[in-house]
Amino acid sequence: MSQRTPSHSIRVLLVDDHAIVREGYRRLLERDPTIEVVGEAGDAQAAYLAFQALGPDLVVMDISLPGASGIDALRRIVARVPQARILMFSMHEEGIFAQRAFQAGARGYVTKASAPDTLVEAVHRVAAGERYIGPDMAQTIALQSIGGDEGVFDTLSAREFEVMRLILAGASLSEIAAQLRLSYKTVANQQSLIRQKLGVQTQLQLMQLAARHGVGRP
Repeated sequence: MSQRTPSHSIRVLLVDDHAIVREGYRRLLERDPTIEVVGEAGDAQAAYLAFQALGPDLVVMDISLPGASGIDALRRIVARVPQARILMFSMHEEGIFAQRAFQAGARGYVTKASAPDTLVEAVHRVAAGERYIGPDMAQTIALQSIGGDEGVFDTLSAREFEVMRLILAGASLSEIAAQLRLSYKTVANQQSLIRQKLGVQTQLQLMQLAARHGVGRP
């Protein structure tokens, strides 16, 4: 790869709810002398306020944030600044998360399982005005499209899909509420909506549906 020589650093806002994780990504990104992390945020509201205050060139944001999700923050930022360049960086490897992110206005999507250089490359590509999707996620979306399964969970919001994944992983509603910093009542209501939207009535039916479409597997 040729050495990059931009006229100025790429100013990045880093959004993740774990301070230790943010520190690791800050160090990774700032190993590249053309990238500068100008701010950090740990939830959707803080991300929106930091974006307003700092005016970064690019936002690197996790989907799984406490309270409102990263998709919610993405929509709010893009509604205010349609040209905002936001790269979603997430543990979620299901294609539906990337699809929802792009539909909401993201310019890129990279999974946390990707090689470190992939994130750096994505930052440069998105900052340059390109769209970027990590090679592992691109393959996942292509395979899902071939299988014709991409529309099964379209009625679920990003947060509902995340709650479903945690339910399938064996987490109780109380554990999910604590992890996502939502009320127990909110999570219980989302569980009911998930079943209603997917046309299932029991946990077993939900597990069988998810298994048929490769969702929720370890």
